[in-house]
Amino acid sequence: MIRSHVVEIDGIFAGAAVPQHDGRIRFIAVDVRVDDLDGSVWPTLGDLRRVVRGLLKTGHLVRAEIPEIRAGHRPPP
Repeated sequence: MIRSHVVEIDGIFAGAAVPQHDGRIRFIAVDVRVDDLDGSVWPTLGDLRRVVRGLLKTGHLVRAEIPEIRAGHRPPP
């Protein structure tokens, strides 16, 4: 059974992190402010949480902080 993780930043439920069979993490967004990351795949839960925190705090993605996003799914600039 796959066990998902809640992605909560400062009391805001941003979404769920679902482990993939290859060890990476898929993000399922539930907060509209992080919709651009919905379906993205990350190498670690820590990487995902760091980027979600930055997006919620600043309102935009900082490309230098994004280690990996699945092929074909890139958030807008």
